[in-house]
Parts: sequence; structure tokens; C-alpha cells
Amino acid sequence: MTYYLLRLIPPRPTFSQDMSAEEWSIMQRHVAYWTDLMAKGKALIFGPVLDPDGVYGIGVIGVADEAERDGLIASDPANGLNRYEAYPMLAVVAQ
Repeated sequence: MTYYLLRLIPPRPTFSQDMSAEEWSIMQRHVAYWTDLMAKGKALIFGPVLDPDGVYGIGVIGVADEAERDGLIASDPANGLNRYEAYPMLAVVAQ
């Protein structure tokens, strides 16, 4: 299993305060998607980071390979509205 820290970068720094109704709907589907990944054991953690320079999201996933990682990212309803950065992790120590 390979672990990745995923960073979800919104389209603008003020996104969390001024998203449109359509963007809000997309983000609600995004949360449901990640909740399902948690239930399936693919995601270990996810949520927003309240950075004063602009809120962004993070998630840690465990996958077989980069292709699976890329598939999870591509299937996220928020991908495209937002963009992802992915960073491999050397190890994950879970509680």
C-alpha cells in the first residue's frame, strides 16, 4: 500500500466564503465522495485546513499504485472546479 497526502486547492482564496450555489452543490457531493472513501478504507483522514491565507482541503489515502490514486482524484466531483496536488508519504502511523 502506498500513501499520499492530497491537497485540494480551491479556485480562489475566498472560495470558502463566497462559493456560488452551484459550487456549494459540487462541494457537498465532494464531501459525500470522501465520506464513502473513508467507509471503504481508502481515505484515512480528510477535511478543510483553515489557513489564514486561504482555506484548502487535505486527505490522506492508501492505494495500490499511482493509477488508483489518479482514478480517485479523477472521480471526485470537485476535481476540475478545484485542483489537486499529490505527495507520496514514506510511512503512515495510524491510531
